[in-house]
Amino acid sequence: MRGVNRVMLIGNLGKDPDVQHLEGNIAVAKFPLATTETYKDRSGKLISQTEWHTVVLWRGLAELAQKYLHKGSLIYVEGRLRTRSWEDKEGNKKFATEVVGDNLIMLDKRGDGHGTHGSDPLEGYSGDDTPPLPDPGETLPF
Repeated sequence: MRGVNRVMLIGNLGKDPDVQHLEGNIAVAKFPLATTETYKDRSGKLISQTEWHTVVLWRGLAELAQKYLHKGSLIYVEGRLRTRSWEDKEGNKKFATEVVGDNLIMLDKRGDGHGTHGSDPLEGYSGDDTPPLPDPGETLPF
C-alpha cells in the first residue's frame, strides 16, 4: 500500500518571503507560516495555540509569492512534508521539516491592501516541478 504525504494549512506569514535564485535562475522562496487554533478549556476560558511552519515554494510559485505576499498575508497552502538532515560545522546532526508547497491561494480580503480576492494570480497555481533541495551541508541560500 502506498502512503499519503499531504498537508493543508491556512495561516498568516510571519515575515516577507525570502526569495533566492539558485543555479540556473531557479527561484526558491521560504517563509514562516503561523496557524492558530482556538478552543475553550473546562472553565470556559478561551485558549489560543499557535504553531509555526516553514514553507518552501519553488520556481514560478516562488516568484509570484515574492510579488504578492508579505508579512501578515493570510494564505491557504497545500503541499507535502519534507524533512532534511545534515551535520553542522561541529559535527552535530541537524534536522529541518518543511512544507513544500505546490498550491497556494491568497485569502486576504479585497481592499485591505494585501490581495485581490477573485482575481488572485496565485489561485490554482500548481508548482509540480519541484526540484530536490540542495544538500544543506553546502551553502544554503537562506
